[in-house]
Order: sequence, then structure tokens, then C-alpha cells
Amino acid sequence: MKSISLWMALTCLILTFSNCKKNTKDPEPEPTQPPVTTPATPGGTLQIEFEGAVGDSSLVLSTQTYTNQAGNTFNITLCKYYISNIRLTKNDNTVWAEPNSYHLVDYSDILSTIVEIPNVPYADYKAIEFMIGVDSARNVSGAQSGALDPANGMFWSWNSGYIMAKMEGTSPQSTATANKLTIHVGGFSGANSVLKTVSPSFGGNVAKVTSSITPKIHLKCDIMEWFQSPNVIDFSTLNTVHMPGADAKKIGDNYADMFSVEHIHNN
Repeated sequence: MKSISLWMALTCLILTFSNCKKNTKDPEPEPTQPPVTTPATPGGTLQIEFEGAVGDSSLVLSTQTYTNQAGNTFNITLCKYYISNIRLTKNDNTVWAEPNSYHLVDYSDILSTIVEIPNVPYADYKAIEFMIGVDSARNVSGAQSGALDPANGMFWSWNSGYIMAKMEGTSPQSTATANKLTIHVGGFSGANSVLKTVSPSFGGNVAKVTSSITPKIHLKCDIMEWFQSPNVIDFSTLNTVHMPGADAKKIGDNYADMFSVEHIHNN
């Protein structure tokens, strides 16, 4: 009897130990699921070409002579300006805005006159809007990089602000030293702000952005507009602008309508 009892006790001990091992076994790992990804919105490229003009003539630096509304003759040796905050309106009236949208157009650098915008959602676009100049947020952020790099010669370190547009040249009517014209337009706040948001009309046309079409919007930029309507500029009395103020605002009010859409290529 003792041997039977001993055998039964040993059997119970083995079974108990076996159950404990089963209960303490780590659970099987769950199968790994692939990460969930949101597909990117399909997008293409859109180009904007800023074609320099002075009235009915092409903008030619240094060698071409022009006549303004006041009867002054002049040439242009340097011309550049900022374009920022580009927004495109689709046919369904929704709006797409280019992120980090700051571009410097410099007519001494032909490559800079064609602004290429990537990752534009596929759509037909019926309107464009942009700012001439650099918005107030970036003006108070100090010197920056890229198009906003001070090395581009468009930043007043003494005034901690950007020159929105710059034109230099000469005119026999200018009373400045060596008959110079020095028009540096800036100012982003208050009554003398020169920031201008413009929307040159597409005239019923559209810019088609697809996987196979890169549209190009040809914009005429008429520098003559700097010196006429609503303010006729006579170089004998106004030939130098180099700080924010009333004179800079006169030029800014004038150049607000310097852009017009020549045509749009969809190919």
C-alpha cells in the first residue's frame, strides 16, 4: 500500500510540474502587420515665366534707352524683385498654395526669370495670385537662406527688412551724382507698406497640370509701370529711393499693376 501511495504522489507531482511549465510559456508573437501609408496626392510641375518689358519694348539691360511718361529718357542696368505666396485657383474654386513660396526674379540671371513650382496637384487652374515682395513674417525673422539670402543684395541689414524690388540705371534728367537712378523699394508695415498682392487675369484660359503636361504661364512684367499711374515720376525730382517711406510707396502703388498674362502654354 505504501508503494502505491508513493507512486500516486510522484505521478501528481509530475503532472503539476508539467502544467506549471505550460502556464508560464510565453505567448506566441502576433504576426507583424505592414505599416499603413497614406498615398501622396499626385502632383506635377507648373512654370511661370516673368518676361521683362518696358512699355512696348523688351527689357534690355544697359544698352536700351526708354522714355517715361514725364518725358525722361533712361536706361536700366539692374532690375530684380521678389515674388512670394503663390496661390493657384482650380476650376472648382478650391485653392492650392505653394509652401515656402519665395522667389527672386533677377533680369541679369535669365534662369531666375522662370519659376518652376513642383508638386502641384493635378487639376485645371483658372487663376493665380501672388505677392510682390516678402511678407511681414519673414521680414521680422532676420536674414535667411535661399532666395532670401542677404547675399542676393536685397536685404537692409541696418533696417532688418527686405528690399521688395530694385531698379537701377541712369537718366540725363536725374540730378543725382552721375545722373544715376537708384530705386530700392521696401517697407512692410504701416501706412507706407509696399506689399502688393496681385491677381493677373487668365482671361478665361486655364493652366492644365497633369502627369504629362507642364503648363507655362507667360507673365509680362512692364517696368515702365513703376513710373506712371497713379503717380507720374519725374526723374528730375525723384531719382533716389533707398528706404521705406512715402517715395517708396509711390513706386509700390505704381508697380502693383505691372503684371499681365501674355499667354499660357499647355504642353
